Amino acid sequence: MKVWKVCIAVAAMLVAAPAAAVDLAPFLKQDRLEKIKISPTGEYYAVTMPLEDRTALVVIRRSDKQITANVGGEKHSVVDDFWWANNERIVVSMAEKYGSEDQPYATGELYAINADGSQAKLLVSPYGTNNSVNTVRIGGPEPRAAFLIDDLPNDERHVLISMRTFSANPMTNVERLNIYNGKLWRVASAPIRRARFATDSKGAVRFARGAGNDNISKLYYRDSNEAEWQLMNDEAKTHRVEMPLGFSADGRTAYLQVEQPQGPDAIVAVNLDSGDRRELLRDETVDPYAILHQHNAAEPVGALFTSDRARNRFFDETLPTARMYRALEKAFPDSALFITSATRDGRLLLLSVWSDRNVGDFFLYDAVKKRADRVFSRREWLDPALMAPTRAVKLAARDGLALHGFLTVPRNAATEPLPLVVMPHGGPFGVFDDWSFDNEAQMLAQSGYAVLRINFRGSGNYGRAFYHAGARQWGGDMQHDLTDATRWAIEQKIADPQRICIYGASYGAYAAMMGAAMEPTLYRCAAGYVGVYDLPAMHKDDAGVTRWMETWANEWVGERSTLASRSPTTLAGNIKVPVFMAAGGKDDRAPISHSKKMEKALKAAGTPVETLYFPTEGHGFYTEPHRREYYTRLLAFLGRHLGGATAE
Repeated sequence: MKVWKVCIAVAAMLVAAPAAAVDLAPFLKQDRLEKIKISPTGEYYAVTMPLEDRTALVVIRRSDKQITANVGGEKHSVVDDFWWANNERIVVSMAEKYGSEDQPYATGELYAINADGSQAKLLVSPYGTNNSVNTVRIGGPEPRAAFLIDDLPNDERHVLISMRTFSANPMTNVERLNIYNGKLWRVASAPIRRARFATDSKGAVRFARGAGNDNISKLYYRDSNEAEWQLMNDEAKTHRVEMPLGFSADGRTAYLQVEQPQGPDAIVAVNLDSGDRRELLRDETVDPYAILHQHNAAEPVGALFTSDRARNRFFDETLPTARMYRALEKAFPDSALFITSATRDGRLLLLSVWSDRNVGDFFLYDAVKKRADRVFSRREWLDPALMAPTRAVKLAARDGLALHGFLTVPRNAATEPLPLVVMPHGGPFGVFDDWSFDNEAQMLAQSGYAVLRINFRGSGNYGRAFYHAGARQWGGDMQHDLTDATRWAIEQKIADPQRICIYGASYGAYAAMMGAAMEPTLYRCAAGYVGVYDLPAMHKDDAGVTRWMETWANEWVGERSTLASRSPTTLAGNIKVPVFMAAGGKDDRAPISHSKKMEKALKAAGTPVETLYFPTEGHGFYTEPHRREYYTRLLAFLGRHLGGATAE
């Protein structure tokens, strides 16, 4: 009898009676909205609305809740961001996303439309422009991509954009863009490739940060649009990255996010006359998550940090914005709070409020009446009171490195050890799990599983040293962190050692297969969703894109000659437990060939493997029928091996 059959037999004797079947509908139902911003006069809301295979932007009149305008792209397009450029006109930046697990890639397309739906125009696009939005792309003689860097609140007709042309040696310029007719005026040229810019309150371009093919970050500064660029920070010399966050109202103080040799990043104030630096904020554990600004100005005043929950901290607690936040936080004691936008007079503020059990509510706060009214809710059919709580956990890896993560446990769970799903995130570098609502964790908790999400080394949010500790550690220390976290959960009596499965998407799918290969007796099953399993093939694909991507692949994944021994396709013979994999035929990020090669290797090794392939899907499944079939199959697979509930 094969080892996997013995494992299944033992697990079957240990599983508890299955819980009630899980209704997938609330978890599969498409959210009705995502981001919201109020117009400068408060007359309109601009709202992004997810559709099955794209995301559109609509304008809603506050007085009667009627839709007055909309902007939408082609299939796989999403609204990357949007800005009220004046009282009547919105500028919209587009991106592409080929699958539910994909990260949006900004395409460099900028649209503009009036709130009443008039004067719609495609301003800039790599594919050429015409006078219409909501249309297919057309060709153009000079492909170029544009990204908004300053909406110029004191200029009703223009915004500042960074403009990049496609060439063998691309550089970036800053242009002043007329949001009505698309005309451009050159403002600045970057001193470095792949530059991002920061402006002061007057719209002067003062910072440029970028990198060449060596991926070494450099930060340049100048005192005005007429001054020459001066190198302020070179990562090769200081061994840290410095990122501009903004300026004081008078433009004489700059705020930077500065990496540290150990521990999380700090927010630092730089006196631009003397050069003196002063640390303003630094958390003990995590990096700044989002920057807090004066509610009707661009000046930074603090930061939101997310660790065991989300917390706001300020440079000066006596500032009016800080006092307003503190008063509002008392009304939402168990939630995170962030001001997303405000009217120009500062009277009306749009608040985003969320938690581990609440996807998010939006409240309109009247600063004169001191009253907050809920105006929109994300996924309002999910009752927070019925969702599973999530708590932060901390443990030590085998080499002593502190690891942080989150544990979601079913409501009213028994005190004895539970069946556990270890769920590594994708990415892997710079991505991290946090305290906010996680759809899969909640679905699995409703099935009766505890869910452990660990931010292994290489994850973001914990500083430079923690991030760089993941370099070239695919199948190495990054994987050991997941193993150590699993063993910790057993030691803490959280997990039943006989009922643990490892499951993830993208890099998380790689980690799931490597976990099963490196620890044949620790897990009872492994599941991978749109995964990468053949590292030499992945390296070849990445390195073939650009020189800087080749540098990245060598420095962060490893030299191609070293990767076969760290590929699940090579180690399939070590996997002794059942496997479930799903993939999409149009996935460019993790091509379906990875899954098919892994399936073939598992079958050759005699390991039971189930697969689900959809030729029309990309990096994660979009359509509701496909997602329903996938999660039905996943819960059935987990239920057979861990004993949890299956789908209705």
